Amino acid sequence: MKDFRQLKVWDKAHQLTLEIYRATAGFPREETYGLTSQVRRASASIGANLAEGCARSVDRELCRFCTIARGSASELEYHLLLAKDLQFLPVSLHEKLSADTTEIKRMLTALIQKLSAESKS
Repeated sequence: MKDFRQLKVWDKAHQLTLEIYRATAGFPREETYGLTSQVRRASASIGANLAEGCARSVDRELCRFCTIARGSASELEYHLLLAKDLQFLPVSLHEKLSADTTEIKRMLTALIQKLSAESKS
């Protein structure tokens, strides 16, 4: 069992989720149960899946949860694009949040590759 708080990618995902909550606080009220909820859940899912994967006993399981987390990051990318296109997010904030999401996806891909290589040896 690994401590998820020791993963740099988890820390980045957690910080992104905090930023997402702040950014979505200004979304229209009628989006509370729509896009606001979707963006927040996709973001929180990244860190939550890393935490759950770290609680598993084998790296193969952690790898599976990292893959799920990467899928949540892709979902978040789309929701952020939609929020920008609906003019709920300023372009500059969208660019920053998207860049952070892309970095997390790269980090997850690297971790998945490392875990996959270790499980084969």
